[in-house]
Order: sequence, then structure tokens, then C-alpha cells
Amino acid sequence: MLGQSELLIILGIVVLLFGANKLPELARSLGRAKVEFKRGMEDEGSEK
Repeated sequence: MLGQSELLIILGIVVLLFGANKLPELARSLGRAKVEFKRGMEDEGSEK
């Protein structure tokens, strides 16, 4: 499990790579991808 210091370092690297203005857009994209992945997993389970 990641601790607080590791998460802060990762967040800092993400901000440097993508810039602070792109973070909300990136977070929305990740959220949508997560929802689509869960939906796909549920569909896969119901087909069997």
C-alpha cells in the first residue's frame, strides 16, 4: 500500500508532466475509463 509521502511524490510528478490546467480533464478521463471498465466487467459476468 502506498503511504502519504509516496502519493505526494506521484502527484507532484503528474503535475509536472501534465501541468495543473490538464489535471481536471485527466481526472475526468480516468473516472470515465473506470466506469466503462466496471460496466464491461459486469456485462462479461452476465453473459456466462
